Amino acid sequence: MLWLIATALILLVVGLLFVRWSRNAANSTGLPFQYRIVYSDTEGWERVEKSLYSARHNLTGKPDYIVKTRTGFIPIEVKPKRTAPQPYYSDILQLAAYCLLLEEDWHKKPAYGILRYAQQTFRIEWDSVLQTELLEIISEMRELEKYAATPGCKLPEPGHDMTKRCFNCGYYQICHE
Repeated sequence: MLWLIATALILLVVGLLFVRWSRNAANSTGLPFQYRIVYSDTEGWERVEKSLYSARHNLTGKPDYIVKTRTGFIPIEVKPKRTAPQPYYSDILQLAAYCLLLEEDWHKKPAYGILRYAQQTFRIEWDSVLQTELLEIISEMRELEKYAATPGCKLPEPGHDMTKRCFNCGYYQICHE
C-alpha cells in the first residue's frame, strides 16, 4: 500500500514538473499563453485555411496563424529563419496587411499582431498610424501597377542577378528570365 502512495506522489511531482516546463516553453515563444488557434496556414496535418480578403482594398493574404485570446483575435506571422534585433519594415507591413484583412474580412479589429523570428518575438501595435502608413504604401503600389501597364513604361526591370532571390520568387515557374 505504501508503494502505491509513493508511486502516486512521484507521478504527481512528474506531472507538475511537466506542466511547469510546458508553461516555460510556451512563455519563451513570446506568444500569448491564453490563446486558441482559430486559423492556420501551416500546411501540416490540418487543412490550410482560405485567404483573408478585402474587396475594398483588393488585397488578399494568409497569416501563419490567427489566435483568439481573452481580448480578441491576433494575427501571427512566423519567420523561423530570420534573426534581427528589430523587425524588418517589410515584415511589419506584411503583418499590418494581415491586421487590415482580419478587420475587414472577419470584422474583428486586432489590437496588435505578432512577428515571431527565430529567437525573438515582436508585438506590433495595430493603430491608426500604422494603418495610414499601410494604406499609403498600397496606394503607391496601385499607382505603380497602373504606370507599369502603360505602353512605353520606363520603370526599371526587376533584377535577375540574384539566383537565390529568383528561386524564392513566386513567379519563378513562369518567369522567362
